[in-house]
Amino acid sequence: MTAPHYLPLPDFTTLPSPVYFRYDEFPAGSESLEHRHDWGQLNYTTQGIMHLRVEGKRFLSPPQYAVWIPPGAAHGSYNPNAVIYRSVYIDSTLCGDLPTQACTVAITDILKAILVDFARRGVHEPEHESDQRLARVMLDQLSLSAQGVPYFLPYTDHPVLGGVLEALRDNPADNRTQVQWARLANMTERTLARLCHRELGMPLGEWRQRLRYLLALEALEQEHSVHAIAYDLGYSNPSAFIAMFRRLAGTTPEQYRRQAGRG
Repeated sequence: MTAPHYLPLPDFTTLPSPVYFRYDEFPAGSESLEHRHDWGQLNYTTQGIMHLRVEGKRFLSPPQYAVWIPPGAAHGSYNPNAVIYRSVYIDSTLCGDLPTQACTVAITDILKAILVDFARRGVHEPEHESDQRLARVMLDQLSLSAQGVPYFLPYTDHPVLGGVLEALRDNPADNRTQVQWARLANMTERTLARLCHRELGMPLGEWRQRLRYLLALEALEQEHSVHAIAYDLGYSNPSAFIAMFRRLAGTTPEQYRRQAGRG
């Protein structure tokens, strides 16, 4: 049995600067033991899917979506596959406009551009005035973005809806409509729609697309062709799959694969 690869935790107790940027690459099977610190933290990946637990709740961080961890929250992570990791540590005095609970954050174009620029230049501490201005814009963008659905792919303990989600996880290519799922669950379509809104915060169709997106990321990293992935996930043609992927990733599957290959 392979021993787990434990990731290093920050070796400082106070931040080197009010906003601090971290860049790393973690191998498959790596994990971070549960810990907490006095600053807030934005975790995201440019390749791979990071699995996090924050105060006992499960979060996923695929590319284009980050996970916000407020100051003092106990958290750890696990990476079943290799990830290219990015993180922003934010002093608690700058977290007043940010959520007090962990949540999923969509990376806006402006936020992404700043993060990519800092990573390209290897900026850990914004020292120059121009970089400090960019860091302030990043904080503004983050406060605007961190108001959406708490989880990228939420789950539920509801026995009926949970059964539907489990069936989709077992067969993500299942294209039954919400009407058909409602009939299978012995309820009306309206009742199922209300249940999805209450338990998931999104329609069933959106949940299925997000599940397919996560599976597509894994398949792309395993060098499966776009055509094969599209058909395996239940799409009648690659164009529909590419449109879904672009909406969630901000790029096409092949562009994502090329970017991942460049590391």
